[in-house]
This record gives sequence, C-alpha cells and structure tokens, in this order.
Amino acid sequence: MLRFDDRVAIVTGAGHGLGRSHALLLAERGAKVVVNDLGGALDGTGASAGPAAEVAELINKNGGQAIANAGNIATPEGARAVVDAAVDAFGKVDIVINNAGILRDKSFGKMTVEEFDAVLAVHVRGSFLVSLAAYPIMKAAGYGRVVNTSSPAGLFGNFGQANYSTAKMGLVGLTKTLGIEGARSGIRANAIAPVAWTRMTESLLPAEFEAKFTPERVSALVAYLVHDSCEVSGEVFTVGAGRVARVFVAEGPGWKTDDISPEAIAENWESIMAEQPYVLSAGDSMKAML
Repeated sequence: MLRFDDRVAIVTGAGHGLGRSHALLLAERGAKVVVNDLGGALDGTGASAGPAAEVAELINKNGGQAIANAGNIATPEGARAVVDAAVDAFGKVDIVINNAGILRDKSFGKMTVEEFDAVLAVHVRGSFLVSLAAYPIMKAAGYGRVVNTSSPAGLFGNFGQANYSTAKMGLVGLTKTLGIEGARSGIRANAIAPVAWTRMTESLLPAEFEAKFTPERVSALVAYLVHDSCEVSGEVFTVGAGRVARVFVAEGPGWKTDDISPEAIAENWESIMAEQPYVLSAGDSMKAML
C-alpha cells in the first residue's frame, strides 16, 4: 500500500468534491492534511468556514490529522497563510494539491472582464501563489510534490468557458515549467485533467455519470502522483471513470523551405497539417528548424 506517513499535504478547494476526496484519501493513508476551502458558491461569491471545518473534523474523527483553513488562496496573504498554517501545525509542507476553482460560464461575446479575471484569479493565480509560498520550504528539504488541476475544457476548449479554458490551459504551462525548475531540488509537478461528478459538473454531465465518474476515481491518480515513489514530472494526465491516460502537446513533422511565402504555405498546407511523425519537446522543434 502506498502510504504518506510523516508527509504534510495542503489541498485547496477541499471542502467539496474532488478536493474533499483527495484530502480524505491522503489522510486515510497517513498524511497530515491542511484542508483549505473558502466556502463560497460555485461562482466564488460568499465565504464560510464550514466546508473546510467539516472535512477536517471528519479526518480527525477517523483517526487522522487535519486542520481547516478558510483563506482565499487567490491573494498573496491568503496563500501564505495556508502554508504558514501547515508549518505551524505540522512543521513542514511536502505536498501541494491545487484544486480550488470557480465557474463563471458565459459565451465569449457576453463575457465581462470581471468574469474572465475572477476565474483566472482562483485557478491560475491561486495555484501559483500557494505553490510559490511552499516552494522555498520544499527546495530547502530537497523534496516536494505538486499537482495542479487542469481540465479537458482547457486542453480541448469548451463552449461558454473562455475564462475557464484559458485558466486550465495556463496551468499546463505552469506545471511544465515548475517540473523543469524543480527537478534539481527533488520537486515533482504534474497536472490532472479530471472528469468527475461534483457540484461543479453536476449541471453539465448526464445523470447516469454520477455512479461511474466518482471523485474517488480521480483521487487514486492524485495519490500516486504525490507519492515518494512517483518520479514523473511535468506531465498531464486525463482521468475519470477508472481510465488514466497521458496527455501531451506534440508538433507534427511540418514543412520547410528556404523560400517561404504565403503562396508556398498555401501550396504545402497538407504537409503542414500532417500529424505523424511528431516531436514532443521545444528543443526538438528548434532542431527541426535548423
């Protein structure tokens, strides 16, 4: 059994759904958990200490160790307070699971700047701020595990979710860079693109999905990615209903000429659009251009 004895984990957005499931699983397997949740509505409005407190209380009642934090991780002060709470209570931070998020769906032409900014603030800024606050602690310890929560909407786009899709794809870039920069310090960073029945998706998914797309089926992957034995970093995985798959950004073979022009591009568009064989890294892409 993969266990987390003596590991300290922060889980944001852990009052409901996926975050709650992640926190309960890690605690069940020995981790000390900081349960963070602002306790607001799906659109980010309002606040309540209740959801985080309920999950922390359940963990402690079941013999685990947890504390609740209802801070707003979209602010530097709130993110720092979550990390400080972990250090004050448990002495360190080993694991950060950035799960907090909100929805403000609207078709692109009707979306306001405030609706766009609010979603990015929680998903991207919040994930950045909590990771940033924990990073020096992990770096000093020579160990850390970070999981960011992307989405199929970010990877492939989705109608009415320009703000959410932008945020979720932004987390892919953050994850890949953190994976590169954290490597020398033993910090591994990965992202998940989950499909699960939660309060955020119950109005979007068919009712028959509820029994099969449970949060627990996502948390199993998260637990593996933050375990000591997992050495993979900078990767993205889709997960849901018991299926796990690697998702990657790839570049096709392309077409190259020394006499490029709009007309030449039009004439060779089929080659430009070809998918195989592909390259997977920025370095390989640059080599192909030389």
